Amino acid sequence: MARSSYYYYIKRSKFPDKYMAVKAAITGLCARHQGRYGYRRILYALRKQGYAINHKTVLSLMNLLGLKSIIRVKKYRSYKGEQGKIAPNIIERNFKADHPLQKWATDVTEFSVSGKKLYLSPIIDLFNGEIISYSLSERPNFEQITEMLKKGLAKVKKHTRLDYIQTRAGNTR
Repeated sequence: MARSSYYYYIKRSKFPDKYMAVKAAITGLCARHQGRYGYRRILYALRKQGYAINHKTVLSLMNLLGLKSIIRVKKYRSYKGEQGKIAPNIIERNFKADHPLQKWATDVTEFSVSGKKLYLSPIIDLFNGEIISYSLSERPNFEQITEMLKKGLAKVKKHTRLDYIQTRAGNTR
């Protein structure tokens, strides 16, 4: 050990810890609030008690004491109630088709590529699982869907016309 370091620690041990009272206040606040307060809220509570202290000091003292706030992850809730019209259930979970281009299915799928979100929207023919068309976009919006449908309809027009879907009432759509 270097001579200067030895005398530094000897001199330092003679003086009491200047943050002893603040450390006690921090542990008391954390215990009272059951670990729900982070360093910012602890800082404001300490200032209410009359301590003039910096936020960086509070953060370093909390790290020194091993105190961390409990971070509750907020759940994603996309449900916003009933929005718009509900389409009639024409397919009724019959996902098989008798011939090509009779039934199509589509969905928008989100996936991450090198830290960036991309959205894929394919059209699948339910006869043989063939992908009729697809579109890839950085945002899931209506333009992506219309682009995918235009590609699919342009491909179909070259070969044949689409069949009409019969509903239960017998109306063609």
